[in-house]
Amino acid sequence: MSNLYQSLSHSKWNCKYHVIFVPKKRKSVIYGKIRTELAKILHELAKQKECQITEGSLSIDHVHMCIEIPPKHAVSAVIGFLKGKSAIAIARTIQGKERNYNGAHFWARGYAVSTIGFDEEIIKKYIREQNEEDDKFYTTN
Repeated sequence: MSNLYQSLSHSKWNCKYHVIFVPKKRKSVIYGKIRTELAKILHELAKQKECQITEGSLSIDHVHMCIEIPPKHAVSAVIGFLKGKSAIAIARTIQGKERNYNGAHFWARGYAVSTIGFDEEIIKKYIREQNEEDDKFYTTN
């Protein structure tokens, strides 16, 4: 049971979330160089907030992830940070912009989140299957 919980100075915690968010207007833009860079960017940004992405899937038009967020951080703040900073990083590294000008938004405003609890393996399996479905789509089309 000690493997399940992590520690902060005054608490033990096991806070895992299934998060889904989409690009602006659900456009199919997560492919090629953006896809490879986005995975690195999201993992790096999660580490900055003391979070860990334990499972993830970058589909062409949405992102699924299983993420551990310490209770000292609000889920909405972490997701806002990931989406905001990743949009800036994409604009700078891939689109070649020096600044992220107003109106150059990459992500849609909302997101979906649910707690995982003890169904972690089921959620991770679902996220892995998203990758398999995308691979089947790309090989048949």
